Amino acid sequence: MRTDIAIVGGGPGGYTAAHEATLRGRSVVLFEAALIGGTCLNRGCIPTKALIHAAETYAAARGADSLGVSCTGVSYDMRAMHERADAVMATLREGIEKLMHTDGVRVVHGTAQVGAGGVVTCAGETFEADDVIIATGARPNRLPIPGADLAGVCTSDDLLEGDGVDLRSLVIVGGGVIGIECAQIYASLGCEVTILEAMERILPPMDREISQRVAMLMKRRGVTIETKARVQSIAGEKGSMVVTYEDKRGAVHEAKGDVVLMATGRRPMTEGLFAPGAEPELERGAVVTDAAGRTSVPHLYAIGDVRAHTIQLAHVASAQARNVVATICGKEPPVDESVVPSCVYTSPEVASVGMTADEAKAAGIAVRCTKQLTGANGRSLVDESEAGYVKLFCDEATGRVLGAQLVCPRATDLVAEVALAIHLGATAADVAATIHPHPTVSEMIMEAAR
Repeated sequence: MRTDIAIVGGGPGGYTAAHEATLRGRSVVLFEAALIGGTCLNRGCIPTKALIHAAETYAAARGADSLGVSCTGVSYDMRAMHERADAVMATLREGIEKLMHTDGVRVVHGTAQVGAGGVVTCAGETFEADDVIIATGARPNRLPIPGADLAGVCTSDDLLEGDGVDLRSLVIVGGGVIGIECAQIYASLGCEVTILEAMERILPPMDREISQRVAMLMKRRGVTIETKARVQSIAGEKGSMVVTYEDKRGAVHEAKGDVVLMATGRRPMTEGLFAPGAEPELERGAVVTDAAGRTSVPHLYAIGDVRAHTIQLAHVASAQARNVVATICGKEPPVDESVVPSCVYTSPEVASVGMTADEAKAAGIAVRCTKQLTGANGRSLVDESEAGYVKLFCDEATGRVLGAQLVCPRATDLVAEVALAIHLGATAADVAATIHPHPTVSEMIMEAAR
């Protein structure tokens, strides 16, 4: 079969690319080895957020006395929580499948292999494409630690699939976004959680103040956090696991839990993807591209988590998909990939976008930083939010908005306003001149701009 564009991987990058390509009049074949929607929909963004919502509802009900609401006999059902998450995922998958059908995209289920000259083989069929887009994503990474392959060691995929795992205690190796969000779920359910992070702080890519604030909030929920912790070995069986680690002073300790969660990043899925002799340039398994997504092989592109030097976020994959399809069609890329919001779904939520003060100073830009606290925001007080803030960074000379950090209710929604301001080159005066509704958390952005 011949097609204009072949897309390998049906996650946010893949199905977005397929939709964009059909809108531009191209014929498309989309290959997916598992479930349409990819990691984000089936083993990442969506199930974690559904479980966080359920766990926080349980925790809120238990602590509702301060609101004048008395709840007795509050309990949770892990299986029912996962069934609801599955229902949400099924609804979203059905929507994507309908979109692909309406667009006329042929979806082929199976493991695809990319050969030379735009040839893709899958499920016993051979397809020829003018252009091929790789969007295979990434899978959880397991560090080569003695005992990492034991039955009591799991990845985020394992925790999120099936009926769920109800635990009394959990040791998480890795204090990045995945580790922190899983800690949020289980700590809210009353589980004893220990986080072991090799770096000097949790959420290492984010601003130091954010890391410190999240660590403080986690500790209030009873989470034990050990930073600069070098894991030496894992032993035991499911229900009684022991992680031996060395602390920052060189002392050896043990962390115990029913299960050990390996939350140590994700690695690109390129094993067996390319036929011998058809491989593009790879870097530690990731596909190397230029800024437009072109690989070292003509007419072969890569988007999303499989692409080297890219931020592993679903919305980045979708943005790259739109831009790569535009490039293939000879058009200008429509999305500004330089402004990328990052979000962590703790309570309160965390989000950041643009430059930090240190990054701006390193670029030779004099920065004005302002901060608004949740304690002065009516909506945050009404909602009994934990202490948080909105911090805004602007160019001191021009007032142009450069970046922001938010630790507050609905931070993951509000950050889009700042992203838009940065993209449009808006100033703090522009943001301050825009009426924000009251009482809302969004007023914190306006006040910071003022």
